[in-house]
Amino acid sequence: MLVSVDGTEYATWPVSTARRGYRTPTGIYRPYSLQRMHYSKLYDFTPMPYSIFFLGGYAIHGTFEVRNLGRPVSHGCIRLAPEQARSLFELIQAQGSQDTTIEISP
Repeated sequence: MLVSVDGTEYATWPVSTARRGYRTPTGIYRPYSLQRMHYSKLYDFTPMPYSIFFLGGYAIHGTFEVRNLGRPVSHGCIRLAPEQARSLFELIQAQGSQDTTIEISP
């Protein structure tokens, strides 16, 4: 994941996206909900720290399965290490959701 602020690179982090049989949506979005801690109702109340929801139930969020970062393992969400998810969450809070664009490309 490449994070830029006003066109300047802020950070680059490894992520995990959808595994076979699932999809991570592509396109351009704005975050519509930020939740410091969310528990997935679809997947056994799995903790999703620093969730940034951008389309339906899809979010960028922290994961405690950091050993899987860089591989496709999710049900469609974009997973980051918890400290990186926190940094992104706080950056979006500071910048404002309306001034944040999430672009996901294949």
